[in-house]
Amino acid sequence: MKPPLVTHPLSKKHVEQLAGQFAMSDLTLPFWGCRKKMPMHRIVRLEGEGNYTLFHFADGSQLMVSLTLKKMESRLSPKVFVRPHKKNIINLLYLEGIHPDRQQLSVSLVNGDRIDVSRRKASRFIKQVKGFQQELMTLDSLTIAA
Repeated sequence: MKPPLVTHPLSKKHVEQLAGQFAMSDLTLPFWGCRKKMPMHRIVRLEGEGNYTLFHFADGSQLMVSLTLKKMESRLSPKVFVRPHKKNIINLLYLEGIHPDRQQLSVSLVNGDRIDVSRRKASRFIKQVKGFQQELMTLDSLTIAA
């Protein structure tokens, strides 16, 4: 039997520790004619809506900015943020589970959102999650050894 791909969701404290290790800086976003700094590690997922992107944060708040999802993808840390579908980018720090189905692979996030993974991106997505899990185990072992 294969080990589970996602072992358990990370605690808030663990997420903040890992944010420093993954070099997740603040993200400057355009907001009502000014710029607003948002901590990247607090983003659970991004949802594309045409020329706008809706940010979903860990505290339940949301923010819509006038930038496309593609533009936002280039500003995010590729080790932590993955795009399982053309309409969503998720933060792997908030991944709760992966749900394979006969027709569709989907993921659940700690905030209760469930996101479908496109069939064409499924194998790449699984590789990214496995790589992320490996890196987490490496960082955890280094933290314990120190």
